[in-house]
Amino acid sequence: MAFYHKILWTEEVINNLEEILDYLNRLWTYREIAVFKKNLSKQISHIKQNTGLFPVSEMNPGLRKSVLRKQTTICYEVYDSVIFPVYLFCNVQNIKKIE
Repeated sequence: MAFYHKILWTEEVINNLEEILDYLNRLWTYREIAVFKKNLSKQISHIKQNTGLFPVSEMNPGLRKSVLRKQTTICYEVYDSVIFPVYLFCNVQNIKKIE
């Protein structure tokens, strides 16, 4: 039986996701957005199953980064058995925005 870590969503990450979805709603079809959401769900599931699966962030060694698509990265940290998504970043944004 696989061990799944608990995820604690922060308000900032929820806001990041809402901003990304608002942006995608202007550019993508409903089907493309549904695929994005499905892929996000799968990626979160992978993180929950194996928190060390994705590489350590070069910008902050306390974080791991999971590239969902070439445009979207999930940054997260792990304490004990809890995963804290820190930032959901759209890679077309200015990197200075998250520093």
